Amino acid sequence: MTSRLLMSYNTQAERAGARPRDPAEVVGSTRATAILDHDDPLVGAVARRVLSEATPRDALRSAHRIIARGVRPVYSVEDRRRVSRTLRLGRGSCSQRMAVLEAVARAVRIRTRVRGLLVDGSFWYPRFPRLKPFVPDQILLAWPEFRISGAWVPIGELFAGPDGPDGPADPGDTADPGDPRDGFANKGGETLFDAVARTGVQWDTCGAPHATACDLSAQVVADLGHFDHRDDLFERHGQTLCWTARTLTEPVLGRWSAGATRPTP
Repeated sequence: MTSRLLMSYNTQAERAGARPRDPAEVVGSTRATAILDHDDPLVGAVARRVLSEATPRDALRSAHRIIARGVRPVYSVEDRRRVSRTLRLGRGSCSQRMAVLEAVARAVRIRTRVRGLLVDGSFWYPRFPRLKPFVPDQILLAWPEFRISGAWVPIGELFAGPDGPDGPADPGDTADPGDPRDGFANKGGETLFDAVARTGVQWDTCGAPHATACDLSAQVVADLGHFDHRDDLFERHGQTLCWTARTLTEPVLGRWSAGATRPTP
């Protein structure tokens, strides 16, 4: 059982009538936005750490590792939080950590865009087994894509290739990355943001350039199409939770570490 009572009105009203734009028309950008405020010194500091990487893909992989280690995963529900705020707090949701990666990409002149997906709320049941009635019916997900070598690369394919999930491990990693073939179970301490460095993640298989170890297409309720940046997506469709629900739950969920049995004090 999932709930629609806590969901944003826009998310419910727009999902049925949304007509996705042609992806070829969504060219993305490198400019700063209200969420992707890459002109902030904290974002710039991360960007400078990856500028020496050999290729844009290497720079993004390096930035991903920096964010994964430096921003603690929590269940924050404020999808429109500024990236600079997430970095200052040192904690963020899966969506917020992806936004940090987008902002760093733009700071190093890599264009980004997002694909809007409505994902079945039951996909999050393993994380909240005792709170199933309060899990929203659908979760609005902003899935980033990066313009690399003339092609759009979704974040789920960022680590594909010889140095990806099946390639050499990062010598700085001490945690067991798991088997790339295990896919993603959406439970424990690993979030979607973390999982993409270990296993390929796809939300559809039609026209996929290669097989993936983690096909999540069955979880997609609706594809809202592509947007030049996540600000556009949330402006059009709202956030998953309504303002009241976000205000009441953020003080707890915003500190609740992913995989923990109770919120962090």
